[in-house]
Amino acid sequence: MSAVLESQSPPVHRRILGMRVDATSYEEATRRVLAWARGGESRYVCVANVHMVMEAYDDSGYRALVNAADLVTPDGMPLVWVLRRLGVRGQERVYGPELTLRVCAAAAREGIPVGFYGGAPEVLEKLVEKLKARFPGLRVAYAYSPPFRSLTPEEDARIVEAINASGARILFVGLGCPKQERWMAEHRGRVKAVMLGVGAAFDFHAGRVLQAPAWMQRLGLEWFFRLLMEPKRLWRRYAKHNPRFVVLAALQLLGLRRFEGA
Repeated sequence: MSAVLESQSPPVHRRILGMRVDATSYEEATRRVLAWARGGESRYVCVANVHMVMEAYDDSGYRALVNAADLVTPDGMPLVWVLRRLGVRGQERVYGPELTLRVCAAAAREGIPVGFYGGAPEVLEKLVEKLKARFPGLRVAYAYSPPFRSLTPEEDARIVEAINASGARILFVGLGCPKQERWMAEHRGRVKAVMLGVGAAFDFHAGRVLQAPAWMQRLGLEWFFRLLMEPKRLWRRYAKHNPRFVVLAALQLLGLRRFEGA
């Protein structure tokens, strides 16, 4: 463990339907990521929303790897509300796209090299271009758009070698949930960087997909905005997960049902 963090206790956390979510902030999350990066540590950070909680609820193996992450931030407002009801007073959202910007800003100030893994080639190119323009000191050491198919062991080994050879100490991973969390868990100890699974942040910051207005985000309606933007891709996800989350979270908060690990 890095010297900076040896004196810090792990963040307070709660289990939501059995999945761990940490009580953290943008400042604390950024501080931890930068400390790990300075030490060249292999870590992974998950940004959690309703989709992730429900994937974890449905799949115990996936739940275990999220619970084993080095940090799990409350990305979605419903999770923020549940954390508050579970006794975490004053908890605020730690949103993946905003965390991406804050970590990039801090990395640019300190000259820490970053990398990007995921997204379509044109999205990745535009993402890097926009972030470098926004943060002139940002050192982008690595950027790769992997094929959508499964990689062979040889391909994966070459990618790991390339990431490590690049010198990137922070790697933003944009493969989407649950693929990116599985990838990060599988590569902890192999990729010598702090991996952040930030999903839609690639599309948002590249300008491919619009973000919901701030007022919709505050009211927990971002899912509705995204559904309007991409109905064919997202309607099944929201129809499957959102109603179940509301019911199950209510049962947990009312003490009518306990969940494994909660």
